Order: sequence, then C-alpha cells, then structure tokens
Amino acid sequence: MGVAVAINGSPKAEKGRTAMLLASFLDGMRGAGYSTDVFHAGRLDIKPCSCGQLYCWTKEPGVCCIRDDMEPIYRRLNDADVLILATPVYIPMPGEMQNVVNRLCAVLEPRLELREGRTRARLREAIAVRKLVLVSTGGWWERGNFDSLIRICEEFAETASIEFAGAVVRPHAYVMSRDGGLTDDGKSVLAAVERAGAELAEHGAMRTETLEAVSRPLISQEDYWGSRGA
Repeated sequence: MGVAVAINGSPKAEKGRTAMLLASFLDGMRGAGYSTDVFHAGRLDIKPCSCGQLYCWTKEPGVCCIRDDMEPIYRRLNDADVLILATPVYIPMPGEMQNVVNRLCAVLEPRLELREGRTRARLREAIAVRKLVLVSTGGWWERGNFDSLIRICEEFAETASIEFAGAVVRPHAYVMSRDGGLTDDGKSVLAAVERAGAELAEHGAMRTETLEAVSRPLISQEDYWGSRGA
C-alpha cells in the first residue's frame, strides 16, 4: 500500500520514550498495510553538512559530497511516500538529528521559485516522499514546547513542496510510566498514537481529535510544578 521511512533522533534509540511513541505509530501504519523502515540517527555515522558551496546542487546535483550513513537513507527515500522525523525536544533537537535534517538538502532540486513571498524549492523527481510527519516527546508540561520543532518540519515541507501531515507530540511524557510500567493513561496515549498512524495510512490525514488525545494533559500544571519542588 505504501512505504514509510522513520528517522529516530533520540540518543536512547529504541529504548527511549520517543521510540515508544514511534513504535505505536508505525504499528498503526503497518496494520493499515504500510511497510516501514526505521533509522536510528545516534547509531549512524552522519557527519554535519559541510557544503558551503552547495556541492549537491551545483557540482553533482542530487549527490552529497559526504560519503557516510546518510547514503542508505537517501536510497530509501526513493521509495517512501511518507517521511517521519521522530525526536525528543532538545534546543531544538539532538545534534545527530539536526545533522540528518541539514543533510536533506541533497534531496532538493536546485531550482528555486517564489511562492507567497518565500523562496522555495522542490524534491528531486527520484524522491517519492509526499508527506512529512513529526513524532516527538518532551518532559515539559506545555504543548507549546514543541513549537520550534513543528515549525522546522513545516518549513522543510513547504520548501520541499510536500505536505506536512501533522505532529504527534506527547508533553510531560514521563507521566506515562510509573514503577517501570505504563500507567492506564500511558496505555491510552499509545492507543491514540496507533490510531493516528492508522488514520494517516488509510486516509492520508490524522484526525484532530486523535492528535489531541495523544497530547492531552496527564497531570495538572500545578501538580507538575509541585512534583518538581517549585
């Protein structure tokens, strides 16, 4: 039915809360017929972008001058119609994930156009991706803590002329677990995350109600600060 490629930027790889959300999201997509691949950025040798001269645009279009573990990601994007960026909130994201995002420059055509007052480009014809999704977790109470990450994804999608299909975000994610296991709220959140993946795969979009169920408060703001001794 379709192919989704996910890049998990969490330094904890498959052991972190970001991976937990991502796994449920991909379960939903697979249940709806998608095949999925996951790359863990922290386990790959992905160097920072160094193409000040835009080698991948002007010297050898579509080819990054750095030969490292971005190459299998580039190849997989030739077949994937959905790209999922999964990351915890840092400032704004872990360094390994930032390297991946910067290195996506090579998948853009070096033909610029002005759209609604902004300079934009497009994905290369060989790249099949048509939708971008953010999956993210954070420790702070408020959903607004994800705004910078969401804007980065929106900007890349607009620049690449693809659809930003939405953000699956979980604030104060640590509240999902207690004594080494998931709470009932945690299980409910993961069920909503799985529904979001299924909705994207089946309908091409995630329902607002589903995304709100993922990010709903699990603790009051007062209790959040009280638990931190504020």
